[in-house]
Order: sequence, then C-alpha cells, then structure tokens
Amino acid sequence: MATISMSCISLPTARLSTNRQLKRYSTRMSIASGSNETKCLGVQLTEGLGTLPKVVLTSSHGSEAELYLFGGCVTSWKVAGKDLLFVRPDAVFNGQKPISGGLPHCFPQFGPGAIQQHGFARNVNWSVLDSENVEGNPMITLELKDNEYSRAMWDFSFQALYKIILDEKSLSTELVITNNDSKKFSFTTALHTYFSASVGSASVKGLKGCKTLNKDPDPKNPVEGKEERDTVTFPGFVDCVYLDAPSELQLDNGLGNTISISNTNWTDAVLWNPHLTMEACYKDFVCVENAKIGQVQLEPEQSWTATQSLSVI
Repeated sequence: MATISMSCISLPTARLSTNRQLKRYSTRMSIASGSNETKCLGVQLTEGLGTLPKVVLTSSHGSEAELYLFGGCVTSWKVAGKDLLFVRPDAVFNGQKPISGGLPHCFPQFGPGAIQQHGFARNVNWSVLDSENVEGNPMITLELKDNEYSRAMWDFSFQALYKIILDEKSLSTELVITNNDSKKFSFTTALHTYFSASVGSASVKGLKGCKTLNKDPDPKNPVEGKEERDTVTFPGFVDCVYLDAPSELQLDNGLGNTISISNTNWTDAVLWNPHLTMEACYKDFVCVENAKIGQVQLEPEQSWTATQSLSVI
C-alpha cells in the first residue's frame, strides 16, 4: 500500500487567490510524496469551477470522483463514464453559498432550527488531512474544526473527519464527529445526496414499514404515518422522512442503474424531489438522504461515527 501523508492546512477563506491555495497544497503534497506519485495514486488537486480547489480521485479500475474542499462536497461519481450524482444547474461555485448537488453535508443541524438551514459544514472550507491508495482505490480524508465563524453560531470545539473511498463500482464515506470541548454538545446531521435520475421512472425499495413524517403539504407540521409501499416513487412533490430506516435501500434511478445505498449509524432516511418548485431540473434528479434526525449527544472526548456506501449493482 502506497501512502501520501499531507499536513492539515486550513484554507483561510474561499475569497483568497485560488492559485495561492493550490500552490500551498501542491507544495505540501509534493514534499510528502513527490508530485508524480500523487498522480499515480489517483489523487490530484486541481482548480475547479469558480476557481475553487477541487480534488479528483481516479481508481485504477476506471471509476472517478470529484470533490470540492469548499463544503467538503463530493460533486461527481462516475462509473463506466456515467455520472451517478447530480449538481443542480443553479449551483454556484463562488465560495459564498453551499454547492447545490452531489453529497452536501448537513451539520451540526439538519433542516431549519436555531442556526442557519442545514448548519455550516457545507459552506466552509475543509482541509486535506491525508490520502492513500489501496489496490488501485484512492482514499482521501478531509478535516473540519471549529473557528470563529462556526463558534459565532454554535459555540463548541469539535473535529469532523470525512473519509472518501473510491472503488470500481462504489463510493464510500465515513464521517467521524468528535467533541473537543469541555462541555457536552448535541447535533443532527445528514448527507443530502443528489442522484441523477429520470424522476418519472425512479423508485426506492426497502422503506416499507417505516414510520414516516410527510412534510407535504406543510413542512412545519409533518404528518405522521407508515410506509405501506414496497416501491416508493416520485409522482410529484416529495419531502418525506423515514424514521429507523433499514441499513440498506435500493435506488432505481430510471436511467438503467440500480444503486445500493447502505450505511451504519445513519438511522433515518429522507426522500426529496422539489417537483414544480424547481421546474428547470426536477425531472433530472432525486435525493435519497441518509440522516440522523434525533439529537446525537456527545460528552467531552466522545466521538460519533457513521458510514455510507453507494454501490452500483
């Protein structure tokens, strides 16, 4: 196993010169491993849309993924040349707003609440902690720690580690949240995953029997229920929480692919499609999100870990 070790370098702000940011990262990567080795290991730092720093992961088996350090957001996952994730056409890459698409983070709050919608993890810069390659499959670990910006709205010291692993037909992630504070804290979280889909043909299996919180028509007063369908479809506006969801769901994206969505410790699931409220693109994606709806409470020095694996089957 070949390994690149990269020191954690926080990007001060997305407004700074991206050339300077890329140079700083590339220098550290080259010192640790040699620039040629970085490329052959399938981990390449480059300039993305809006000149934001982007990491490209390339597996020796032919799959590819792209992620932005802004938001720690995976925006592309290609298997056999086909992108299975979706980025909305209204997404902006300016370091000022969260990237709308791919695998956005929701932390330390999922949905509306005491702080900004979906928390702050999706609209701050993450740092590259390290990367490695196992049998042709690249991995990278990102880190997010508290700073003045996060403490202004959520006054706790924490560390978030996010490992992304690319395999021939799978994209796996591991999220570890650690309480570095002297007092306990609680949070909710989710991976707001956007999948490329033909919404009229897409469906999800595995949710039958789950307790549901249906946010249609009133998201502020969700209707409790129970999922009775073997196969859940997207006939119109869909915004539904599934509590105590199983550890594996199957998405038929309506485009010829079936994707297994398996997890550990993401106890809940959310299905979402905005329908006519997002007329320009609603037909081209569905969101199947792993979530932790209930509060996770961590004492000082405690950690919480959740994994997700997306696999073409």
